[in-house]
Amino acid sequence: MSQLVIRELGRQVYDPAWHEKQDLTNERSDSTADEIWFTEHEGVFTLGLNSKPEHLLAPGDIPVIQIDRGGQVTYHGPGQLMIYPLIDLRRAGLSVRDLVTGLEQRVVALAADYGIQAASRSDAPGVYVEGVKLASVGLRIRRGSSFHGMALNVDVDLEPFSRINPCGFKGLELTDLARLGADNDLATVRDKLLPHLLRHLRLDHALSSASLAGVPTSLQRPVYTLPPNCAASAASRSNGTTENRPAAQPAKNSGR
Repeated sequence: MSQLVIRELGRQVYDPAWHEKQDLTNERSDSTADEIWFTEHEGVFTLGLNSKPEHLLAPGDIPVIQIDRGGQVTYHGPGQLMIYPLIDLRRAGLSVRDLVTGLEQRVVALAADYGIQAASRSDAPGVYVEGVKLASVGLRIRRGSSFHGMALNVDVDLEPFSRINPCGFKGLELTDLARLGADNDLATVRDKLLPHLLRHLRLDHALSSASLAGVPTSLQRPVYTLPPNCAASAASRSNGTTENRPAAQPAKNSGR
């Protein structure tokens, strides 16, 4: 069974982090470790492959980037926890639907830990509280592996969402955990969310303590160590592998 690397990247400009996810996915081999990245971004609007220009209303001074995930336009900014699962789905025995549902339902479970009733929707993927959006999902699958991921609003300036039709839905309201009376600290939310992710996505296996080889200097942060209450069995089964990365192949996407 392969190792799992958890990375805490701090706050990142969107472009370098996006290209690093692409590089890891393009170059990974059968022995490459799966990774989960936690980060937040400087303010940016991202346009998915299916995005329509009419959903970008008035971006103003916020950068706009066309990217390679599925879906429409969304906003990323400080106070929003980004969860990027870079997972070999075939090796993990997961379908794309398993991954999307897993991400959604783990945020539902996290919300329940705070006494908040949240739910996913079949007509508008993501996680909602009384019809107001708390988290969004947007994936790309290439060579059987996932990148991009989920944006969970923790303590976000929601004004930029008024400059777009979020995820292509006119008038869609958004909220965050702080406004719902939960934690407003990204590290605390990350620590509470991680064990839910590992259990549901069948990834509570080996945790790597490897170096940050292959991560650009602009992204380098210490590899994040699982809190003791997350998955003690993960650390006990830790092993080391090195990464050999072959050429890229065509991809598909899942847009949220």
